[in-house]
Amino acid sequence: MTHSLVCPETVSRVSSVLNRNTRQFGKKHLFDQDEETCWNSDQGLSQWVILEFPQRIRVSQLQIQFQGGFSSRRGHLEGSQGGETLSKIMDFYPEDNNSLQTFPVPAAEVDQLKVTFEDATDFFGRVVIYHLRVLGERV
Repeated sequence: MTHSLVCPETVSRVSSVLNRNTRQFGKKHLFDQDEETCWNSDQGLSQWVILEFPQRIRVSQLQIQFQGGFSSRRGHLEGSQGGETLSKIMDFYPEDNNSLQTFPVPAAEVDQLKVTFEDATDFFGRVVIYHLRVLGERV
């Protein structure tokens, strides 16, 4: 059965936080299910989120909800197992809107994921994400 794989034991890291204000724009807001909070990156050429899961998972979908005007035109998903080097799983191409977008993921068993956002729609390269969900099953 497919369900959200991010749990309290999942370790997350992000490329940047706007003005280093983690209280208002930090990574915790990616997973809090609150419609009023978001992760807001600082400016840059690309932004990323790394997730380290407490056990191996089989990913089936990636769901992202951007703020329109602060999305990414292109992204890619990488994964690894047991501390190995990350390898590319897929490219994805988000739309610049406020909708929750779902991207099917080819079968991949990993314990670490990196989601990279490139070609931001914002002139300064900022990305704003309200929800980031990794769906699949624990292995």
